[in-house]
Amino acid sequence: MNEQPVSWRREDGGALVLTLHVQPGAKRTEIQGIHDNALKVRLAAPPVDGKANQALRRFLAEAFGVGLRAVTLEHGLSTRHKVVRIEAPTKRPDRQWR
Repeated sequence: MNEQPVSWRREDGGALVLTLHVQPGAKRTEIQGIHDNALKVRLAAPPVDGKANQALRRFLAEAFGVGLRAVTLEHGLSTRHKVVRIEAPTKRPDRQWR
């Protein structure tokens, strides 16, 4: 079965690269849909002292079945627009995210 390409996700070898729009300080951590060609992620962590970035990495590591070291922030350390790389994901929940 062929997957439809989406603008916020691409595969790079065995890695998955996601373009995200992150909203810190939400009531709960969850996927919220698409926002400006990026996957919107709401985080129940404040944007203080890297807490939101750590929460994002933990959320994605768990969702994709990888260790925390497999999730790296490639761009957007201090902005809402982020690019995240996930090495060798064992789960692929992104295929259902819309």
